[in-house]
Amino acid sequence: MTAAEAGAAPRRRTYDALLQDIEADLRSGKIKLGDRLPGERTLAESYGISRASVREAIRILDAMGVLRSSVGSGPTSGAIVISDPSAGLSSALRLHVASNRLPVEDIVQTRILLETWSAQAGAARGGTEEELERAAALLDAMDNPGIDRATFHELDARFHVALSSLAGNAVVATMMESLSGSIVGYVKGAMDAMESWPDVLCELRSQHHGIFDAVRARDGELAARLLREHIEWFYLRAQEATPPQSPPTP
Repeated sequence: MTAAEAGAAPRRRTYDALLQDIEADLRSGKIKLGDRLPGERTLAESYGISRASVREAIRILDAMGVLRSSVGSGPTSGAIVISDPSAGLSSALRLHVASNRLPVEDIVQTRILLETWSAQAGAARGGTEEELERAAALLDAMDNPGIDRATFHELDARFHVALSSLAGNAVVATMMESLSGSIVGYVKGAMDAMESWPDVLCELRSQHHGIFDAVRARDGELAARLLREHIEWFYLRAQEATPPQSPPTP
């Protein structure tokens, strides 16, 4: 390799200009949530790139949760700005967990860190009545006697995200939703493998109510302790049910 080659800048991808301009327009407010981008042909002509490069840029932004692509032609065609940050983070984390690059045990520790902080911050903040009612409604749904494992798992994940949202920190809530989404397959596998599921279900319900009651009573220290015990308890049950793999948190 020559000195010139060693010092050369990385090759610029043809769609980078489009990505950077969309970012700048979002920062300035020129593009806002709900806006629809021009069609492929218009974008290609505006940036002097091929329609294939435009499609590649749109696919990247779609995967990142910034846009939602639409098909067809006419006034209803073109990607829409949605900005769903947890979608992109969940997909990336899930793939890295699947590759074992990110150990599930580390996901567990990160969840404990975030959720215990959120419990304390949420208890101190109190949360709005609407936020508390949303979490309470999820508890009621999980108490349904005829609930199946898959439905309970979905509601369980939403409950943990709802609790984290009580802290009023959008970044933490997004990270929690992303972490939950990244191990959805592992959690389902652990729950399906539990032979004593009725007993586990009863214990999880009791733990959830205790955590929520502590947050609603604004006892952050108790809520944080109960959350840690809850996550560690399920992690141990999951290890016993699926010994060949490192199982996830609830």
